[in-house]
Amino acid sequence: MSAWSPDHTERRSPGPVVRSPNGVPDLVHAGMYVVDDNGLVVAVNPRAAELLRRPADGLVGRDAHELLHRDRLGQTIPRAACSMMHAFLSGRTGGGDLEWFLRGDGTLLPVTWLVTPCRLDGTATGALVLFHECAPESGVVADGASPALSQLDRLALLAETTTRLSSTLDAEETVARLVRLVVPRLADWAVVDLITESDDVWRTMVVTHRDGVVVRREELEGPLPPVHEESLMPLSRALRGAASTLVGPETYQGPADSGITVAQQKLFEETGLRSAAIAPIRGPRAVLGALTLGLSERPGAFTEAELSLLDDIARRAGLALENARLYQRQRHIAETMQRHLLPQMPEVPGLRMAARYESASKSSQVGGDWYDAFSLADGSTAVAVGDVVGHNIDAAAGMAQVRNMLRAYAWALKEPPSAIVERLDQAVVNVTEASMATLIFGRVERSDDAWALRWTNAGHPPPLLITHDGRSRFLDEEHDHLLGTGLTRARTDTLTPLPPRSTLVLYTDGLIESPGHTLDRGLARLRQHAAALVHRPLHVFCDLLLERARPVDNDDDVALLVFRMPAEDGEARDR
Repeated sequence: MSAWSPDHTERRSPGPVVRSPNGVPDLVHAGMYVVDDNGLVVAVNPRAAELLRRPADGLVGRDAHELLHRDRLGQTIPRAACSMMHAFLSGRTGGGDLEWFLRGDGTLLPVTWLVTPCRLDGTATGALVLFHECAPESGVVADGASPALSQLDRLALLAETTTRLSSTLDAEETVARLVRLVVPRLADWAVVDLITESDDVWRTMVVTHRDGVVVRREELEGPLPPVHEESLMPLSRALRGAASTLVGPETYQGPADSGITVAQQKLFEETGLRSAAIAPIRGPRAVLGALTLGLSERPGAFTEAELSLLDDIARRAGLALENARLYQRQRHIAETMQRHLLPQMPEVPGLRMAARYESASKSSQVGGDWYDAFSLADGSTAVAVGDVVGHNIDAAAGMAQVRNMLRAYAWALKEPPSAIVERLDQAVVNVTEASMATLIFGRVERSDDAWALRWTNAGHPPPLLITHDGRSRFLDEEHDHLLGTGLTRARTDTLTPLPPRSTLVLYTDGLIESPGHTLDRGLARLRQHAAALVHRPLHVFCDLLLERARPVDNDDDVALLVFRMPAEDGEARDR
């Protein structure tokens, strides 16, 4: 271990000095550690390890600020706001009357401290940190008991709870954030029991902490017996919406009055809880579950003051969970409707077809992306891919209207694609609830052994055609206005031959667009990957194209429709 020497006049130590095995003086009353110029701990005396409740090898090599420095609520302090970091970076001796170190068991140690520059071996520099335990401020317990927070601290914690829980609409993430807010700050254990949509009770999350790090105990989670309506035990009452309660092991020592009480007895035995507080998690319309905080390692017990704080936290959790559930329910309805509206591919002799629809990977919303393919009375195959503007259930409903009207026009009218799309455009403006939409619509036609696509483009990304030998091009000859704009300009049709064994790719913009790069780059990426995969079987082609071409920062849905032309007579056909 590196030796060190202070850069200032030697001070009298606060007690007898004993040389520890790692070369750092062992002060009877004071802890001491040494950091290098990067703030990494390089040496620790035994008293520091004892006060911090961490082994020396668990300190050496760690960033002292990130590992130890906390505010009075146990939260990490930004380096710019840390008075110890100011002293360290200034290169001068400095001290303070009250700071907080995070112990290995998750409790907070109030300390008086001194930081002074020192030299390590050779020319290396660092700092020596000397600290000892001091009397905490009123209302804060230094020995690890559940802290009685000041009114200001309570308000700060509740504000943080509201901010963190309301910033997600994912129920599972809401629960994860909830337990991280209270462990180890308020308790050694946190248990969240939720009532599901089908009225089952599920022990959703059980967490504790080790060295200040939240640890999940999944073996204690899972389904619970139903709530017994006549049970007077605290958890059963909380799940029925009764007031919060303070409990201890003695609460569960008698005969169990229900299956859920048996589960609670097991929980207390497995966790060693000495004191617990249970509060109902209430939503605006119903009880959603219960939150249990428990003490097992730190001394002391919960009081009425902590119970009141727990009630406030649980109330905020209930509102956040209710919002998350409502949102997820709405999204599930929209996605289910959208998927059921997406069609089955028709059977067309000689023509291979495949399609994919992928919801947005990061967005919490659904959109109006869609595809369609169906046989027409004249033997041709109608094909379409489009995107109704919007990212919500209204966009999905608008998509359904546009798709169904297009089907009706295409089947009933023997008109070119441009005329059918113009009729659809008028309907979007005057009849449907969709705002605007992009669309490619066409017919795959067969004449003798030759195949062709007769198509029109209403403001949509261009189709991609890849020949069997790997050459590719975008079909961007024509590009007319979107649906729903109210414009009356004439639309155009294009006839594109489809060579034997060529592959035609229709897609929505989620496959090529992202905030991180230009549209041209997205198109080039799609073209490059499609050409490289053209010899793959069609379903493999679709899966790999989605995986490779879709931008990693994509936040939109993707609809993909792919056709592969048959080989000419006498040629080997792909599988």
